[in-house]
Amino acid sequence: MDNLTHSLVGAVLGQAGLKRTTGLAMPALIIGANLPDVDAACFFWLEGTEHLAFRRGITHGPPALVLLPLVLAGLLWAFDRWQERRGTRPEGRLPVRFGWLYAMAFIGCLSHPFFDWLNVYGIRLLEPFSSQWFYGDTLFIIDPWLWALLVGSVWWSRQREKAGGEWMRPARVGIAAALAYIGVNGAITHLTKQWHFRDPYGDTRGFIASPVPFEFWRREQIIGWKEGEWYVVLRPHIAAPTGTYLKLPSSELRCAWPDLSEVRKTNSQLDAFLFWSRVPVVERAPDGSVILYDARYYDPRARDRFSVALPDVRCEELPSP
Repeated sequence: MDNLTHSLVGAVLGQAGLKRTTGLAMPALIIGANLPDVDAACFFWLEGTEHLAFRRGITHGPPALVLLPLVLAGLLWAFDRWQERRGTRPEGRLPVRFGWLYAMAFIGCLSHPFFDWLNVYGIRLLEPFSSQWFYGDTLFIIDPWLWALLVGSVWWSRQREKAGGEWMRPARVGIAAALAYIGVNGAITHLTKQWHFRDPYGDTRGFIASPVPFEFWRREQIIGWKEGEWYVVLRPHIAAPTGTYLKLPSSELRCAWPDLSEVRKTNSQLDAFLFWSRVPVVERAPDGSVILYDARYYDPRARDRFSVALPDVRCEELPSP
């Protein structure tokens, strides 16, 4: 998910009562909820699609979820001591207890992979023990409805706190509402697969019900036929079993899936893309070579960021099925 969502999750956990455990609990929760995304620094040394194979991996796996909160807790504890020595420590701050500070950083950090798992991008939850990708197919990566639930509950809780009222209940209600919203979206994905999936092409390689922006009740359905040759995308409403079929790629751009085993050994961009891609699509480029896309991100506004061109691989036409 986006970092605003992660930050709001940390904030609502704090307002639900966890910030009372120790001084600096709230920054531990909020920063901890974003901490696994430290892997975004890979953009400084990786090029092209190589970041796809690095992101949502080692910093999202079990060892990192134990060690990263420890580093954060140590830094916050040292910051508190530094302020105390300088005489700038806020008088109203609770005593900082390292054990509780680590627990809050750990809880915040642990929330991150859960929310990342909820979308179709995927996450390697077991890295470095396993590089398997896991997909929740439940929420779009940016969900304004979830934002509204979390912002509303944090704001309501803060207002009650300032007024001297019972301030934890609004945040807890917000957490319950957010979990219910996630559950409803999970049910929609499941029902989409059950109600709408038909196998008109026989030899399918998979089916994805992908959430779409804003309209949380809709799912973009991606049906694969053979490996990388083409995919069918349906865009129906959850209540409408019929939809528009869009074959990817279009007939004039279709190519047979090439043998990439040797090219992959020497092309780090291709290797990274194939490691990350869930539904690879091969398409003919204007010069007759091939470009690989991923059907999850085939929209013109996004697909160029999730593609790899292979100028030395020629497109071989694929006969119509």
